[in-house]
Parts: sequence; structure tokens; C-alpha cells
Amino acid sequence: MIYADFERAIASPALKEVAMHWNAVRQGRRMPCWTDITPSRIAAHLSLVWSFKYDAMKDAFTGRLVGERISRHIGKGFRGLSLAEAYPAEALLWVTVMFRRVVREPALYAHAGALFHQLGREHLGERILLPLSEDGLAADGVLGATILHDATNMPLTLMAPDRADERWFSLAG
Repeated sequence: MIYADFERAIASPALKEVAMHWNAVRQGRRMPCWTDITPSRIAAHLSLVWSFKYDAMKDAFTGRLVGERISRHIGKGFRGLSLAEAYPAEALLWVTVMFRRVVREPALYAHAGALFHQLGREHLGERILLPLSEDGLAADGVLGATILHDATNMPLTLMAPDRADERWFSLAG
């Protein structure tokens, strides 16, 4: 029931397809593992997809995958980078808090609204975050997808989400 509520909270057909794939490959577990994700099943949306691996012992996230559109929006690829290297200092705190909740609770996340800004203009879009787990129990990664409704080819500045536009769905049971 929690997943169904989450899926209804997603407006973008592309993000909905990414979420449906995540749900399908978890096969009754709370969450799937990274190797369950089949890129060919979400090939049309890979440019929107990104992922970070989580090391609970170090409480650290490391970039695993960044889609081409996402890399363009943030101005760089973050594969192999820590959060501090991947994100600007002004976004690091809220990104870390958000990612930690996804893996520690674990929880599903949906946000629609202003995601980036540039030259005084907000860029609207939608973002989802989904936990990943090698054992299906303890989360060890974040799979995300982000779509901008008014896409641009120029790097943008990340905006902290407006709490009123966020939706959280706990898998903690």
C-alpha cells in the first residue's frame, strides 16, 4: 500500500516508469539491490537517473551513476565522488539529510516544485529517491531520478526543496 501511495504522488510518466521498475525488481523485498536494476528496462529515462552508494560504517555517500541530463544540469558528473565533492557547499546539508533519511528509515521520496534556479529564475521539475539494499533489509544506496519541465543545457544551481512540496513514504513498517 505504501508503494501505491508513492506512485500516485509522482506526476511525471518518466519518473513513474523508473519507480515502477524499482518496485517490480524488488520481488517482495522492502527494496531491491543495485544489480536488480535493469538499465534496458528504463533505457528511455537513463539520462534522468542517478545513484549514490551508502557506506553505513563511514556514514558516507559515493556517486555511482549520473545520467547525462543530470550531469549537464549540475555542471559535472559525480561518479566516484563524495557528496561534498559532488554538490555545492550550500546544498550539502539538505542533500545529506534527505539521503540519510532515505537509507536510514528507509523511505521513498517524491518532490515536485522548484528544483534549480538560474539568473533569478526558478526551474520547476520533479525528483524521486528510492533506497537500494544488497540484502533487501538494510539500505546501502539511493537511486534517484530528476526531471525538469523547462530543461536547459546550462548548469543550474540546486535549490533546497520546499517542505510543503515533499512527500515521504516510510518503508520502516
